[in-house]
Amino acid sequence: MIRSPDPFAAEAPTDGAPVAKPARRRTFDIGVPLGLVVAAFAIVFAVVSGGGNAWAFLDYPSILCVFGGTFAVLFIAFPLKTLLNARHVYRAALRNRAGETAATIETLVSLAETARRDGLLALEARCTEIDDPFLVLGLQMAVDGTRPEIIEETLRAEMEATARRHHVGKSVFDMMGKYAPAFGMIGTLLGLVMMLGNMTDPDAIGPGMAVALLTTLYGALLANAVCLPIAEKLGFLNRQEMVVMELIVKGILGIQSGDNPRLIERRLSLYLAPDERLDGRAARRRTLRDADPFEAVAR
Repeated sequence: MIRSPDPFAAEAPTDGAPVAKPARRRTFDIGVPLGLVVAAFAIVFAVVSGGGNAWAFLDYPSILCVFGGTFAVLFIAFPLKTLLNARHVYRAALRNRAGETAATIETLVSLAETARRDGLLALEARCTEIDDPFLVLGLQMAVDGTRPEIIEETLRAEMEATARRHHVGKSVFDMMGKYAPAFGMIGTLLGLVMMLGNMTDPDAIGPGMAVALLTTLYGALLANAVCLPIAEKLGFLNRQEMVVMELIVKGILGIQSGDNPRLIERRLSLYLAPDERLDGRAARRRTLRDADPFEAVAR
């Protein structure tokens, strides 16, 4: 959560107080392309090991039918502007946000220590170090002396708006996973109609049937290997972000009410797994020891 041009500056003490470590950046999640590569390799290996020809499973008209029909459904079901505005949600499926919950707790505890030591107005200077707009919004409202119920109402309204945007992105992939198999079946029916319309050559019936069935295969692969897993990934990331935003709401309200930083830390750490809570306390003790060994001993 703390942004600094120097990677070590965010860990250095400021005015004798330890500063929380920066939140882990959203990095590229190799799991998504790795899963797609593994799925493709498994399918190709199954075909080759069974004595088949992998190139026989490539049919461009079938691909056009499945992908073209599926994308056409999206333009019918969603306004074009909605699809374009949801592009940020699509990119989220390729990002890894591991460790953000624990880093957010450390940041909130650091802010609580600053507010307890120097007062709420001191948090205004800390806003420039934070790259989370949601957290900055809460801090600014707290510094301005906004009533707690107004702060909570505003932040929760922002949470609902974020969840709605995420739902739109997830629903796009859900719809693709729903209709891709249907267009695969439509392509198969089209192939069967064309095949049955030309029965003069019995030797062409078998290959024609195989090509017709490829559209069903493409539809099933697009839905079950790409669209539905990405939709589940987006749902998982949305739940993660809602947890982080809930932490921020509770942390801001605790900071404004003047709660003890240790109490805020214990309260927010309940959102972590037990082993992560222990790791967090150990990391915090190390930070305190590096900042002020006498203070660490006293604690």
